[in-house]
Amino acid sequence: MNKIAKILFIHQKAHEHIPALNERIMWSFHAVSKLRVEGLRKSLVENALKDCVLVEDYLPVGRPLPDCLVLGFINEGPIHVVVALDEDFERIFIVTVYRPSAERWEDGWKKRKR
Repeated sequence: MNKIAKILFIHQKAHEHIPALNERIMWSFHAVSKLRVEGLRKSLVENALKDCVLVEDYLPVGRPLPDCLVLGFINEGPIHVVVALDEDFERIFIVTVYRPSAERWEDGWKKRKR
């Protein structure tokens, strides 16, 4: 799956997602834990995925599903979400979520500092 197809798939599943009805967005235990640490809400993160942008595309080596890092925005500012794409079951998995720091990111939260 190329970068454009990945981001379109994420947008589509975020728009289709109806909690407790069709579950197009699944959450890892780690991601749910990070919500509390970061002071975020599932619904805000899920909504941010509707128009997120791809920041990093990860190679599939050693990974069960294709995944990538995306940038979205909520009221409190930018968030990064690692999303795994499960085409076979028409859903996405939130692997982790966090607020990017200015110490590690630049170019509008889209590029890691070196």
